[in-house]
Amino acid sequence: MNELILNIKNNEFQEYLRDESRSVGQAESISFPRTIGEVKEIVAHINQQQIPLTIQGARTGLAGGAVPRRGHIMNLSRLNNIKGLRYDAASNTFFLTVEPGVLLTHLRQALQELSFPTATWTPESLAALNQLQQQGPHFFPPDPTETSASIGGMIACNASGALTFFYGPTRNYVEAMRVVLMNGHTLTLRRGQQLVQKGRFTVQTEEGYTITGQIPELSMPAVKNASGYYLKQDMDLIDLFIGSEGTLGIVVEAELRLLPTPRAIWGVTAFLPSEAAALQLVRVARGELIPDLQVPHLPRPVAIEYFNCKALDLLRKQREHNPAFKQLQELRPQYHTAIYLEWHGASDAELSQVALQLGEVIRACGGDEQDTWVATTPYDLEQLKFFRHATPESVNMLIDQRRQTEPRITKLGTDMAVPDRELTQVVELYNGDIAASGLEAVMFGHIGNNHIHVNILPRSLDEYQMGRELYLKWARAIVAMGGTVSAEHGIGKLKTAFLQEMYGQEGIEKFRAIKKLFDPQNRLNPGNVFPAGGGE
Repeated sequence: MNELILNIKNNEFQEYLRDESRSVGQAESISFPRTIGEVKEIVAHINQQQIPLTIQGARTGLAGGAVPRRGHIMNLSRLNNIKGLRYDAASNTFFLTVEPGVLLTHLRQALQELSFPTATWTPESLAALNQLQQQGPHFFPPDPTETSASIGGMIACNASGALTFFYGPTRNYVEAMRVVLMNGHTLTLRRGQQLVQKGRFTVQTEEGYTITGQIPELSMPAVKNASGYYLKQDMDLIDLFIGSEGTLGIVVEAELRLLPTPRAIWGVTAFLPSEAAALQLVRVARGELIPDLQVPHLPRPVAIEYFNCKALDLLRKQREHNPAFKQLQELRPQYHTAIYLEWHGASDAELSQVALQLGEVIRACGGDEQDTWVATTPYDLEQLKFFRHATPESVNMLIDQRRQTEPRITKLGTDMAVPDRELTQVVELYNGDIAASGLEAVMFGHIGNNHIHVNILPRSLDEYQMGRELYLKWARAIVAMGGTVSAEHGIGKLKTAFLQEMYGQEGIEKFRAIKKLFDPQNRLNPGNVFPAGGGE
């Protein structure tokens, strides 16, 4: 055990006290298990010592979920093997088994090249690989902005991203997983095998321990949502663990469903002369009928992304002053609001016809096809993706500069979503409050799901406090609209007050009752999901 548990002292391992939220925690020790056996051995030690345990992946989260509150850190980055492949002939579907420390970028590379470390694979896995190589490339659809995210972290937060508009979040692609519980037992969950019936469930660990529980009734918003536990009366128990932010068990293995890679991928960035015109384009693209607007019907895009005028202004400044952004294409003065759309299809000819139809829609919405970027090759698509990712990168760089003067400030980024009917209202709410407050802010994100990231950029501690108050005001308004306080980043340790706004104390207690079934001593990732107090 001494070789697994390492002390955190001086500057050694200090980086593991923080994540991308820029918040910093405390811990006394850390471990980097390489096998499931080592995970169980460390959990046994933690139980014996009765200390808190924080689970980490790649620490790319934005809600502080991987930031420890004392005790021990278990970092799963070295539990990173791709263990096998399964082919289901009945559904013509491939399933890849991975450990939680596998990075999304490495998984994508292996799938693209159809090259895997197969030395320990079974004959069945090798046969499935041969079948996959005959059929051609497949992909794993979830696409968080940070491609260095780990698969375990993506499962913990039910990660999504731009393609969620069409393909859905990580939950849709997890077929099975193994979880180590805080009693040291291992639980195997396979989709369709552990079903909740009328709110009741019974599940047995591999060691023979039985857990029986009740799923409380809870009304979840009918929007893209990553706030609290997934709770439905007739659900699949695997979905309870997906998105639970590491508070119920430690994911040590997962089987992921793959899809065939599209033969053609086209991306279009349309620059509209006003925000109203951009919102109209969004509504048409997702299939809404707009009175008095005669336009062709578009096939459903896989992504609809948004960048407001302030975001474009920020990019203009970065392109002018920062060499790292020189490859950005020129943002002409008439570009007011940008909408990025992406289609996947069977051929370039099919998507060429979509682009022609889109041109008609852009003109009908008041735009100009000359103010449009079209990407039809992998290189061009990478250029558009660079543009999409440049906004959050620019925000982070700006905040890091300001923190040199006032280290107590951070970026304040919203992660809320509303129903379709509330899109115009929520944009007006954000714009009105930002203008009235005098705060600097940019808006961008997954507008197809009405999921806009408002990034408030404080210049002082006073502005930081104003931004926090505004964030809480918006959370209350979004909940009243039938929305969610977190659509993709999760609650972590930084948004527990917002979760309370969403579900109230009664809802929080329902979540606590579920956690107690799997972690009765509240040792696993304490501080995640639940507000302080009440047993925390």
